[in-house]
Amino acid sequence: MTGNTTPGARLTRRTFTLGAVGALSALALTACGGSGTPAASSSPAATAAATSAPATGTSLTMWVDAERSPALKNIVAKFKAEKGIDVKLVVKDFAAVRDDFITQAPTGKGPDVLVGPHDWLGKLVQNGVVAPVQLGDKAKDFAESSIKAVTYDGQTYAVPYSIENVALIRNTKLAPEAKTTLDEVLAEGKKAVAAGDAKFPFLVGLDPKQADPYHLYPLQTSMGAPVFAQNADGSYDASQLTLGNEGGKKFAQLLTDLGDKGSKVLNSNITGDIAKEKFLAGESPYFLTGPWNVPDIAAKGIKFAVDPLPTAGDKPAQPFIGVNGFFISAKSTNALAANEFVVNYLSQPEAQDELFKVGGRPPALTASFEKAASDPVVKAFGEIGANGVPMPAVPAMDAVWADWGGTELNLIKGKESDPAAAWTKMAANIEKKIAGSK
Repeated sequence: MTGNTTPGARLTRRTFTLGAVGALSALALTACGGSGTPAASSSPAATAAATSAPATGTSLTMWVDAERSPALKNIVAKFKAEKGIDVKLVVKDFAAVRDDFITQAPTGKGPDVLVGPHDWLGKLVQNGVVAPVQLGDKAKDFAESSIKAVTYDGQTYAVPYSIENVALIRNTKLAPEAKTTLDEVLAEGKKAVAAGDAKFPFLVGLDPKQADPYHLYPLQTSMGAPVFAQNADGSYDASQLTLGNEGGKKFAQLLTDLGDKGSKVLNSNITGDIAKEKFLAGESPYFLTGPWNVPDIAAKGIKFAVDPLPTAGDKPAQPFIGVNGFFISAKSTNALAANEFVVNYLSQPEAQDELFKVGGRPPALTASFEKAASDPVVKAFGEIGANGVPMPAVPAMDAVWADWGGTELNLIKGKESDPAAAWTKMAANIEKKIAGSK
């Protein structure tokens, strides 16, 4: 896919930065599951039957961020007109909203409905603050991966509305042809540098304390080292950490080879902002990033393509996908009305279309995605996400991020004389933390 179009409004990497809250101070459309058994419909224990009529005169409270609040006003007005039920949109600081919800929901001070990424789900379920929803036949109207991402222990807990993932963005002036492997990409990048057309063969932003397990994950999975094993139904088995397997050890060596004491392709001084700045300045043909940086690239007038993620090994390069959705509080005193609003209104194309306009994230509702995919950038990210895996929603992930990112950084900085041993030690530390958290 080639183009310089702008997929709507500003995009962010919210799912990643917020998904790891508690583990890192700073940190669409697949066949793999979230953390529980994928289900096309929820269990009989769900909050309320979508077909039951809520009482007119009831009011609901919904916690939402400032970006998405305006997009929900029309659907809220429609709900009010048709059901006689007010929905008060309360704008919250998204950096703290998950923990605030966990704290306040049991006291009765929380909202009836909450917007958030799917990887919050494990913590929300663990604390008993979200209720299953009954999607019934509506589940088939959504991307399969989005339903699996919001499914936990066999029950569906949210109505999904968007999917996001990373891809390889290529400056087509500096690298006219798409490549499929990391070796080919780096060779092309180095050729551009040797010709004096670029300064960096490849760019990816790294956190100065935690590297970036999220962005580097496709390279790792292509070497056969997913973070957790998966069950036959695609759900994650948090009791089986696969991060430290032989593929992981090879990935550790790759990080060292590409790092500060190797080819310097991965530069520990290049943060996300710096990587973006350099790509916008035309200093590299490649930028491993998400759709949130596309608007600025397009605005700069750079002709670019969104390429599939390159492989470093012999397995598919699978990115994490993040799914945003609407959760219902298990402590809501208006569960029937909340279920009606979430299941029968927020699942409508007009709601998902509006959310796409303000966020630019590919919609989870298939009908809305097909409309949004008239934009080739959205289409390309969606197709790449089809090969991705939902970021694990299991609480055990809280024990993973810090050691994972810290070890990646040490390897990139060349601080580990034995990369495989360092990776093995990291995996052992993580397993110990997971065991200690039970």
